[in-house]
Amino acid sequence: MRTSLNDIKHIDDYLLQYAGKADRALFEARLILQPALQENLAWQQKTYDIIEQYSRRRLKEEIESVHQQLFTEPEHISFRSKILGIFSKK
Repeated sequence: MRTSLNDIKHIDDYLLQYAGKADRALFEARLILQPALQENLAWQQKTYDIIEQYSRRRLKEEIESVHQQLFTEPEHISFRSKILGIFSKK
């Protein structure tokens, strides 16, 4: 079954909490009456979860890349020394 663009918008508004209380209540009633809408909601939530996991992984990779540059390249020796000085036990 093809999901209509309106259903996608309603699902997005519901999941992202853009919908007001009345719209949320109406959507929840539709979820009870339309099993296909429940399935589409579950798939959209799963899609958001995958995107979030991917984004976190990419952010960790970028942070690690910056860390490697700042702590291994010779031109950043003074920065590395200052940072290690802050966190060293005195």
